[in-house]
Amino acid sequence: MAGRAWRWRWGLRGPGRPPKHRVIRSRPGRVLFVPMVGETPLSSGEPIMLKPDEFEALRLVYLEGLTQENAAQMMGISRGTLWRALNNGRRKLVQAIVEKRPLEIYGEG
Repeated sequence: MAGRAWRWRWGLRGPGRPPKHRVIRSRPGRVLFVPMVGETPLSSGEPIMLKPDEFEALRLVYLEGLTQENAAQMMGISRGTLWRALNNGRRKLVQAIVEKRPLEIYGEG
């Protein structure tokens, strides 16, 4: 899973400042978690997509135990941007659990 760091960002869309690259050190590849009842998978809607920067922010803060400041420095972004990635990632995880929807984690791998 871990390997060389890679840089990721959304493509340019519309006017304004282009998005800053995020340094991602963990490459999840494409992983799909599907809710199950017993042995039967539930298919209740489109998968919720967890972006690479959200995955990396969750990993650094909650798994590695880094502070938001240190995690933001490792990703090469501001603490505010890291906070938004954490907030979006947490919201998507909870939404997938509550709505019993598949959760897809994607990234170069």
